[in-house]
Amino acid sequence: MKTKINFYSEIKGEIKKFLEKYYSKNLNLENNLFFEQEFDNPIDMIDIISCFVDNNDKFKINLWISLDKDVYICVTNNNIDSLIKYIYERYPY
Repeated sequence: MKTKINFYSEIKGEIKKFLEKYYSKNLNLENNLFFEQEFDNPIDMIDIISCFVDNNDKFKINLWISLDKDVYICVTNNNIDSLIKYIYERYPY
């Protein structure tokens, strides 16, 4: 199963601004209030999760991750360290 990240926002363009800053390029998003990305290797999602937490005071967006089918975890300042540690322990490749 692939793992996922889901960004949600109530403000049009917030997700686009964040992703353009993260990827350093202009993006064209189909939905201004939702963005989903899948990863074959869960370790690859850690960079964008860390960037989100480092910049969450600048953008009005929420991030949820899914490591198991239909189970989502909200990423916050309070749980980021535990989540990253768990991902590395669960997927040590």
